[in-house]
Amino acid sequence: MKDALDVLIVDDQVGVRYLLEILVKESGHRAHTAQNGVEAVEKVRSIKPDLVFMDVRMPIMNGLEALGKIKMIAPRTQVVMMTAYSAEDTATIALQKGALKCMSKPFDVEEIKEILENFAWNCQLYEQACLENYA
Repeated sequence: MKDALDVLIVDDQVGVRYLLEILVKESGHRAHTAQNGVEAVEKVRSIKPDLVFMDVRMPIMNGLEALGKIKMIAPRTQVVMMTAYSAEDTATIALQKGALKCMSKPFDVEEIKEILENFAWNCQLYEQACLENYA
């Protein structure tokens, strides 16, 4: 069974990437980072992360465009979109494109920890069920 998740953090703000990287590592998972959607898509191709935390507004390729490409490359990768601009239509579009969740920035550190914990738990349950079905 998978002990640690591969988590990709995508944000054009260094401070946000750094904080999320610390939270992911403190939760016992592997953290990878990208500063825009283009880098995110490249990282998804190479590491196939389990979970992605991604900002909506970024230069070069925005988060919604990257989300669509990520879901085509790695449909099982789950994506949590983050935005500092509370727009209901942005959240709706993100969910329609396959995002797991859309959350506001600044985010609550406890909410990030809870997402990581719940996601890891669900992954373990899924893997266990798959192993039992094929045993």
